[in-house]
Amino acid sequence: MRDGVALATDVWIPSRGGRPLDGPFPVVLERTPYGRNLPSRSERSRAAPDRAESRAEVAARFTARGFVVVYQDCRGRYDSEGEYEKYVDDAEDGFDCCAWIVEQPWCDGRIGTKGLSYAAHTQAALASLGAPGLASMFLDSGGFANAYQGGIRQGGAFELKQATWAHRNALVAPEVLADPEAKAALEAVDLHAWFARMPWAPGDSPVAAAPDYEAYLFEQWRAGTFDDYWKVPGLWAEGYHDVWPDVPMVHMSSWYDPYPRTAVDNYRGLRAAGKRDVRLILGPWTHGDRSLTWAGEVDFGADAVIDGQGAPDFWELRLRWFEHTLHGLTNDVASGPRVRYFVMGGGPGDRDAQGRLRHGGRWRTAADWPIPGTETRRLHLRAEGALTEAAQASPAELAWTHDPRDPVPTIGGAITSGRPIMEGGAYDQVEGPEFFGSSVMGRPLSDRSDVLAFRSPPLESAVEVTGPIEVELWVASDAPDTDVTIKLVDEYPPSEALPDGFAMILTDGILRLRYRDSFERPSLLEPGRVYRVQVTAFPTSNLFAAGHRIRLDIASSNFPKYDLNFGTGEPEGSATEVRTARNTLHLSPERPSALLLPVVPG
Repeated sequence: MRDGVALATDVWIPSRGGRPLDGPFPVVLERTPYGRNLPSRSERSRAAPDRAESRAEVAARFTARGFVVVYQDCRGRYDSEGEYEKYVDDAEDGFDCCAWIVEQPWCDGRIGTKGLSYAAHTQAALASLGAPGLASMFLDSGGFANAYQGGIRQGGAFELKQATWAHRNALVAPEVLADPEAKAALEAVDLHAWFARMPWAPGDSPVAAAPDYEAYLFEQWRAGTFDDYWKVPGLWAEGYHDVWPDVPMVHMSSWYDPYPRTAVDNYRGLRAAGKRDVRLILGPWTHGDRSLTWAGEVDFGADAVIDGQGAPDFWELRLRWFEHTLHGLTNDVASGPRVRYFVMGGGPGDRDAQGRLRHGGRWRTAADWPIPGTETRRLHLRAEGALTEAAQASPAELAWTHDPRDPVPTIGGAITSGRPIMEGGAYDQVEGPEFFGSSVMGRPLSDRSDVLAFRSPPLESAVEVTGPIEVELWVASDAPDTDVTIKLVDEYPPSEALPDGFAMILTDGILRLRYRDSFERPSLLEPGRVYRVQVTAFPTSNLFAAGHRIRLDIASSNFPKYDLNFGTGEPEGSATEVRTARNTLHLSPERPSALLLPVVPG
């Protein structure tokens, strides 16, 4: 690297009979913090869902088709030198890695990048500096369009998967492995106990035994304002879309993953910046589980996997992509659709042999995103708990109390890296022992006093909702700061197969109200004053079947997915006190709180 730090790098070269072939060749690069020579958990297929291929096996697939493969450990991870600070060095290190590759005799000057999650973030980081040789990209579930709005924070709140990730990865940090005392301290951490005793502070957290990891965790947590800290290449691709080389690229994510907004925002922003061949794939999976038909306790049918969508499996899909973009071959990928997305729903609605709800779904293609022809349908919130096209006729108020010591528990959704505290996927919104913070087992979340639930009448015909979910609300609070959370739910009616129905989470969002007017210039609330706010949830795609209800839940917590708002107005990540907030939703013709749904006709 430019500062003299050496990064551990493996190079796999095409060979025959054990002898390297004469090059040069195009290169496929993956930069990872998870061990360049360790298996990636997501290198699986529908044919063998329980076995992850090693990186050597994956490399062999590519070298057999005429590519050099380069794997590299990120700075400060595994065998690489330097100090690790999450995400910070990946732009310059990625640039320097590409500059080194194109100088090697085995490289023909062209580099394709691939990788899941963090290895997608590293791709976006190097692209944001216009890395030399970059000629093709396949970003899988990552590549921060704006980490402040998805991946680290969302709506001003902090995503606590960063804490569970920090603990798990600190356990394999070189400095921890070299310090038996620190390793023993981390292994002894009871994360459930720690999450039950917030707020934390530096030196008093589950990663205190790994000071470097604790330092960046609190640095990100306390960086509540969208300022220059966030506007850097590794965290804010949106600000650098004009710098990205105009190369073919795929942005892929899934509905129960933390990165569908990232994929969509990068797709749209890069298209607007004039990049000519930008593609988008969105499936129904959890993070990296693209060869499973189910997520959480819901199954989406045999066709839900990526296998068969343009290629027999994910390896072949990427191989064909790079053969097209780096070898110049004409294949099925070359003529594939610009947008491929999975619409959940339309299944029989009973349970399979594993007890999962058969929700079903199917793949669709489109010329662009948002889906051409999408209409915004406005459903108003009513005092009786209804969602209707007609607004509330006379003024009304609905109030709830947010108690940070008894928050609404997270039950599925777009989550990864949360174990053992939280799990992503489609789940019935009912408290249970497997969900952290549940206090009354079997209680529907809609029955909690701190949740407002609004339901449409049973649908007369099916409705496809595809796109971002937005809610406009008129709210007030007696606290200087509070959160508003939203959740879109497909509510099944009771049936023989589902005696209690099934409230399937589709997507959720949050807004910390100090950021109601600006994420760059926060301001505390004036107690009792009514504010108009807009809350945005991640995009989704679902076919609400006839007889189902569209449901919107409103609360002030979704814990432990998001950090708690302690209601005091203290700086982010620095709370010392706890207070409840009495929050009020206003409904009237003059204050028409509403859900805005992107409906695809037909």
